Amino acid sequence: MQTRPRPKRLRKNNRKAKPPREGTPNLTLEPHQIVLRPLVTEKGTHDSTRHNAYSFEVNPAASKTQIKDAIQKLFPVRVVDVRTQVRAGKHRRYRNRVGQLSGWKKAIVKLHEEDRIEFF
Repeated sequence: MQTRPRPKRLRKNNRKAKPPREGTPNLTLEPHQIVLRPLVTEKGTHDSTRHNAYSFEVNPAASKTQIKDAIQKLFPVRVVDVRTQVRAGKHRRYRNRVGQLSGWKKAIVKLHEEDRIEFF
């Protein structure tokens, strides 16, 4: 019985970056299509009071610059920094079946010291 040599496994840091896909159109989204809703959570409230950072659910196709421009158009504020996360959908059970909720994109927007957003 012959044994095949194992292929070398690449570590996470040694992976090559994927080239951008060809033929993907540049989407032109309106500001209300980019910012879907604010995320009002306990952690988000803490970030808004201490660090002047606000969380939003955004369109998964939107880039950081598009998110920044949309926030500045929808609210009279100056955006300093945008951080994004792609959140995976959670697994859910219903009776005997297992399903998965859809994933979504979260943006944490840091504002200028003098600016605030009032949701309520």
